Amino acid sequence: MGTKIKTHKGTKKRFRLTAKGKAMHRQSGTSHLACGLSKKRRRNLRGTTALDTCMEKTIHAALNGNSY
Repeated sequence: MGTKIKTHKGTKKRFRLTAKGKAMHRQSGTSHLACGLSKKRRRNLRGTTALDTCMEKTIHAALNGNSY
């Protein structure tokens, strides 16, 4: 019996998989020093967005296909 593949904990904290398998993530640039940004920019950075498709294979491998 082989060893189990562990979930990458850093990836688990930062990404979530949708039902169709897209990787959703929080946008950067909102934590601090946001007063230098325009209100429009801050507003548009809210919520989550889908990751580029070129990185999805890597994220799926790190999460072992699990959605957290």
